[in-house]
Amino acid sequence: MRRNLAYVLSLVLVSPVAAWAQAKPKEVPVREMQQVYEEVKTPHKYGLVLVTDDNQKKLDCPSVFRKGNQWYMTYIIFDGRGYETWLAQSKDLLKWETKGKLLSFTDTTDWDTNQKAGYVALQDYKWGGSYQWQPYQGKYWMSYFGGNSRGYEKGLLSIGMAYTTQDPSTVHSWQRLPQPVLKANDPDARWWENHTIYKSSVIWDKAKLTGHPFVMYYNANGDSLDAKRGAERIGMAVSDDMTHWQRFRRNPVINHHKGISGDAYLQQLDNGLWVMFYFGAFYLGISGAVNRFACSYDLVNWTDWTGANLIEPSEPYDELFAHKSFVVKYEGVVYHYYCAVNKADQRGIAVATSKDLGKSSVHFIVPDPKPAKKAESK
Repeated sequence: MRRNLAYVLSLVLVSPVAAWAQAKPKEVPVREMQQVYEEVKTPHKYGLVLVTDDNQKKLDCPSVFRKGNQWYMTYIIFDGRGYETWLAQSKDLLKWETKGKLLSFTDTTDWDTNQKAGYVALQDYKWGGSYQWQPYQGKYWMSYFGGNSRGYEKGLLSIGMAYTTQDPSTVHSWQRLPQPVLKANDPDARWWENHTIYKSSVIWDKAKLTGHPFVMYYNANGDSLDAKRGAERIGMAVSDDMTHWQRFRRNPVINHHKGISGDAYLQQLDNGLWVMFYFGAFYLGISGAVNRFACSYDLVNWTDWTGANLIEPSEPYDELFAHKSFVVKYEGVVYHYYCAVNKADQRGIAVATSKDLGKSSVHFIVPDPKPAKKAESK
């Protein structure tokens, strides 16, 4: 009797969302996964919306947020030296205008002097919601991966935190914590992340399903018992204050044992189900890189979608890679932004939609007449 009473009290004392998660199974049924696919699919490719004016520069990793009646996008550019983080603006989610830099190179001996690839953190994650950038303790936050080596994702890359007390929709330099919050050479680094850490995505889970309000998903590679060094997997970290982070669980939550699984981005549906958009490359017959998804009731146990890719190479502008999702639903239309890479290794931001909205007039500039390089980057 006492044991049963204690169990009932435990369900009453936890939050309603936490109790709901505990009552659900770890696996999401096939039928529910199919319903998610039907909700989020975007079969109509609108085309490129942002490109650079220089063939040597590469655009990557869009993050879209809303403020007032305007939309904004943070994204990163590799220019030969490393990554910097930029901002663009749009009225209609289709036509975008570059505004300026948020995170720039620094000519110092800082740990992140040559790499600052930033991503929106603590955004409203409700599917079809406000998509506003939420402040915490009076600050807006970005997670970013940084490093001091020059070149395309060279050297030790680590996760840092940047913040601002100013309007995040305006162009200005963001402040950065002096040291990274997660490194591949930390004493507690796991077997799958002890080489290099890449992109991160941070949500504010006020229900504290993990016991912590801030949850980070990030992809990394490391030593592996089941694949050659270099496989990338997605794992978790948690925080109570956005500045101190601890790894969550020993193993990754998305693991395909080879190739790349990366760039997680989360939305929560009206029924409470979490959807993780991510990209996959070089595994299970995948040629190039494509966008897929997984679902979870509790943010920890994820069921992988086994059906059709959400986005895959099909057009001249994304014939090599079509990957790295950022998905929003607005006024009944789903917009799926992604990094499009052609065989000349030109990179830009493209979008596909759930309804046919026509075609973009944006194109890559004509590449120099030279043989395309073999794709080495992701």
